[in-house]
Amino acid sequence: MDESDRVEAPARKPATVSPLSRLGETRHLGLVVALVLLAVVGLVTVPDTFATTSNMVSILSLAATIGVITVGMTFVIIGGGIDLSVGAIMALASVWATTLATQSYGPFVMIVCAVLVGTGAGLVNGLLISYGRMVPFIATLAMLVAARGLAQRMSDRRTQLVQQGNEMIVELSTSRVLGIPVLVYIFALVVIAGWVLLNRTTFGRRTYAVGGNPEAARLAGIDVRRHTVMLYALSGLCCGIAAVLIMARTTTGSSTHGDLYELDAIAAVIIGGTLLTGGRGSIIGSILGLLIFTVITNLFILNGLNTSDQLVAKGLIIVVAVLLQRRSLESRT
Repeated sequence: MDESDRVEAPARKPATVSPLSRLGETRHLGLVVALVLLAVVGLVTVPDTFATTSNMVSILSLAATIGVITVGMTFVIIGGGIDLSVGAIMALASVWATTLATQSYGPFVMIVCAVLVGTGAGLVNGLLISYGRMVPFIATLAMLVAARGLAQRMSDRRTQLVQQGNEMIVELSTSRVLGIPVLVYIFALVVIAGWVLLNRTTFGRRTYAVGGNPEAARLAGIDVRRHTVMLYALSGLCCGIAAVLIMARTTTGSSTHGDLYELDAIAAVIIGGTLLTGGRGSIIGSILGLLIFTVITNLFILNGLNTSDQLVAKGLIIVVAVLLQRRSLESRT
């Protein structure tokens, strides 16, 4: 065997890897099975209401707002960070976009305002973490408090209604295409864009590299600090989009919007298989995790169960997911 054969022979072995392993979807199979089991529970306990078209649309509409935030959270956690401020940033964006001054310029300005406010707040998070060298937990916790407080001050703790003339915002929730609200399509577009960005671009590859080993990424020529700023700005952008969706669903802007959304988003990302330490994860896994949580919430509502029990169930699911992650890592080492 000549030198070229010896070099090329090992390179042919990865071609025998199974499709499931190559695509990294094996861990998603368990999530799909969990969704199927939850659907069976719904069909058994509330057969007259669970499988209806209106209930399916309700589940998708409920998942859309948190789902957009979850996409941004997935990028941040894969990149080795955490963002506790997403719910508060969404609330601030919704309040800023629904002030009388902003609404006087029309719905397009309202949308742009929400997106810019969200992106700006995320940018501040990124700058504090990257160049201020603050721990992500502390920086985003400070933003959570500050953004929520600013939203309360701007709205005077009152709910701001979307005024007449700006019905286009509300129509994102009321208008339907093929029986599905427009806001669900917006959610789907964000998921597709997030998947492409994470899996088919240099930005996505750098995100995995930064989360897996920041020092190795730096030595490889990646500007880790700049990339971290971009990750948090992306998370803020998703919060701004989510603010538009919550305004459409509720026809309001409020400082109470997004309460505990950060916990739901983080939980969905963890359930989806993304490591809290960074370097591994997927958009599809996070969305499946989100759908599991949303269906559980829907089942509790349809069965008239206590909200407190629902929170306990979600907490147990998070604990099990983290334990499974740790066991998986230990088995690999």
